[in-house]
Amino acid sequence: GNANVLGATVFPHNIGLGAAHDPDLIERVARISAREVLATGLDWTFAPTLAVVGNVHWGRTYESFSEDPHLVASYADRYVRGLQGDLGDESVIGCAKHWVGDGGTTNGEDQGNTVLPEFELERVHVAPYRPALAAGVLTVMASFNSWNAEKCHGHRYLLTDVLKDRLGFGGIVVSDWDGVDQLDDDYDTAIALAVNAGIDMIMISVDWKRCLDGLTRVVEDGRVPMARIDDAVRRILEVKLHYGLFTRPRPADRPFSNHDSFGSAAHREVAREAVRKSLVLLKHESAVLPIAKTARVLVAGKNADNRGHQCGGFTVAWQGVSDSSLIEGGTSIWEGIRAVAPHAWLSVDGSLADPAQHDVAIVVIGETPYAEGMGDIRQGGRVASGSGFGGPTSQLTPYGKTIELSSLHPEDLATIRAIAAKGIPIVTVLVSGRPLVVNTELDASTAFVAAWLPGSEGQGVADVLFGDADFHGTLPFTWPAHAAVDPYEAGERFARGFGLRLANREQRTANSFVAEARRRRGVLR
Repeated sequence: GNANVLGATVFPHNIGLGAAHDPDLIERVARISAREVLATGLDWTFAPTLAVVGNVHWGRTYESFSEDPHLVASYADRYVRGLQGDLGDESVIGCAKHWVGDGGTTNGEDQGNTVLPEFELERVHVAPYRPALAAGVLTVMASFNSWNAEKCHGHRYLLTDVLKDRLGFGGIVVSDWDGVDQLDDDYDTAIALAVNAGIDMIMISVDWKRCLDGLTRVVEDGRVPMARIDDAVRRILEVKLHYGLFTRPRPADRPFSNHDSFGSAAHREVAREAVRKSLVLLKHESAVLPIAKTARVLVAGKNADNRGHQCGGFTVAWQGVSDSSLIEGGTSIWEGIRAVAPHAWLSVDGSLADPAQHDVAIVVIGETPYAEGMGDIRQGGRVASGSGFGGPTSQLTPYGKTIELSSLHPEDLATIRAIAAKGIPIVTVLVSGRPLVVNTELDASTAFVAAWLPGSEGQGVADVLFGDADFHGTLPFTWPAHAAVDPYEAGERFARGFGLRLANREQRTANSFVAEARRRRGVLR
């Protein structure tokens, strides 16, 4: 969604959409996202991300639909069609990113080095771009990472020989945010390397005049041929003409400018559907689900009533926000539960848990927001982004040093154990941007749900927990059994594609569970 803007509809991040396995839904999500971008007067968005993640230590794991290149590829064309459509009034220009190999870096380090032979780069990381290009995506963004120690922003073979010549891409290749800077300590040299490699448009965070001056110098010095400038200008103009930019009215006068559909109930209903379809049930015992709406439910956990946490990074701010105040509209998971279960109580730390008062507890745990290198998990908590291959290194503090949740967030396990010690069955809901090692939390729970980063519509979680919809999602990533950096050493707690169902279970099952729970505690009335 257009999540930088207050009041926007915030859909589940891509990892959740990958769990839904629904290409039709993907196209609808992209179409609504386009409308909400158009409402603000913009006509270009940097999506879809087509990363194929090889290591969930990467801080951008949640931006990927799956570790499976076939699943990512199956979404690529539908997402482009949703954004660009027929390039009419409801369309925006799409941007496939990040070209290429961003999800394959060593140890999952952001902006790091992807060490692969070309056939493997093609099989895993190039493959999802083919359907996006076939669908007519108009722009492609270069990636911060290196391929075999050569930065992609300066990689003529990847940008020109493969993308433009072999794959026939005729649109704009745009740099990432100040990505050109990383090619050389001398800025003019960095500009020349990038433009000669095939960058058509340079994205500058602040000092764009310095960039223009440098580009002028390297052309006048003969380090960048005028033919390369002409080619870049032609590509930029052709995309603008193809989109009809020069014949459209100014942004304020376009049909979807400030449109009432922005953040509307209809848009949020699609996001709520996406939440329902993204949830993955990993454990279910004692027929605890679905929960009866008449049950006495304790809701706990730091992520239970926090729309900022459930929206994750890139929402309102680069690193996301840590409360609900800036997420205008939508519902937290607690607010969604409260709307359907009148006997639900909120106790964030679980201290109000009472077996005489509560039949079941829903404990919402997990990560807090992060983005890019600040979401990396690095052994020893090293401060480095891995972007030093041929250029300056970006210094970012990582999220942590292990993917074991009990070490990252011990408060979550403490809440679960405190409630479990009182004999109350626990349904744990994990809010996270990646699979985490949660063996201890799983073992202490009666049921366990992976909710990913569901976005603004927490009501969708309540829909499934209370039986208005069945679980639908399956894992788009292998779920690790151990906190090893190497995915092979981490093992497999759950295989990709795993996901339990409650199909054919009648609502009376939930009611009978509540009755049994009360009977066990001698509080049946």
